[in-house]
Amino acid sequence: MERGGNRVSRGMIPLLAVHAFNEYYRQERKPPVTAGLLITNTLIYLRPAFLNNILPALDEVWFNPHLIVKNQDLRRFLLSAFYHMGEPHLVYNMLSLLWKGIQLENSMGSIEFACMVAELLAMSQGITLVLAKGLLLFDYDRAYYSEYSVGFSGVLFGMKVVLNSLSDNYTSVHGVIVPTRHAAWVELILIQLCVPGVSFLSHLGGILAGLIYLRLRRSYSGPDPLTTIVRKFIGILRWPLRYVQGLFRFRRRRISGSGTVGNRTGRNMSSTWRCPACTFDNSMWLSMCEMCGTEREGNGLSYTRPSNRIRDLSLEELRRRRVERFSR
Repeated sequence: MERGGNRVSRGMIPLLAVHAFNEYYRQERKPPVTAGLLITNTLIYLRPAFLNNILPALDEVWFNPHLIVKNQDLRRFLLSAFYHMGEPHLVYNMLSLLWKGIQLENSMGSIEFACMVAELLAMSQGITLVLAKGLLLFDYDRAYYSEYSVGFSGVLFGMKVVLNSLSDNYTSVHGVIVPTRHAAWVELILIQLCVPGVSFLSHLGGILAGLIYLRLRRSYSGPDPLTTIVRKFIGILRWPLRYVQGLFRFRRRRISGSGTVGNRTGRNMSSTWRCPACTFDNSMWLSMCEMCGTEREGNGLSYTRPSNRIRDLSLEELRRRRVERFSR
């Protein structure tokens, strides 16, 4: 997250779009939630004409602990994460989201990933608010309680903790080789030292939110409660759609797999022909027996009496033909 400043267009968003397109093109499964988050953050920053009158101004959604507590302002609490100060701020966060989101969503599934993002958002913002309020006891009100900040990086730090939690490898954080599971802490310190104007509490809140999420997640043997609720809710919404689809679903006419063996009683004689070798009733559209592979005799519209060669086929020969037929 960054504090204060003016937007400066540097033409970086088209490069972000190209990079995102290339990454998604390479993926066998295209993660929809990650794409939705990328598009949402970018559109909020660009503020196209059809959204300009709907979206609140940046000054109305700054994350400011004092104003949130004083006015009980949930809009600042939630929306501030989706606003960015400038293109470098937006592009850096979205590139990080793209890399982390693709890996997490493909491994967790879209519903669980979406629930995780919502939980990390609420927890990171809440922890930041509690930390800023708690530091008033130490007379740090100017430094943190009245601080203005925006950006998605708190959630990204939480995602980084979750992504790296099971790794025993080492990684490079701005040139520093550290254990992967501790990379978020090292990045927190390095960013604070090297990048002026960032919100330390927001990043710290994201890391703590990731740790709490992992602790809560490990306490459940199955999906977390929020994921379960969302899945059931989606199932309820889909039920009327499935019902309507069932009413208007027309089965395609089957050309195979509809025959019987033995007695033809009760069947439409004109719609099938009986194999002279194995007595399997095949569709009139087939020129070869589906069961044993014997070719249909005659001109294709009717069949003649079976020859002695066909009638003398052994059971072993019929079995061989069937195996050969279905192994093609």
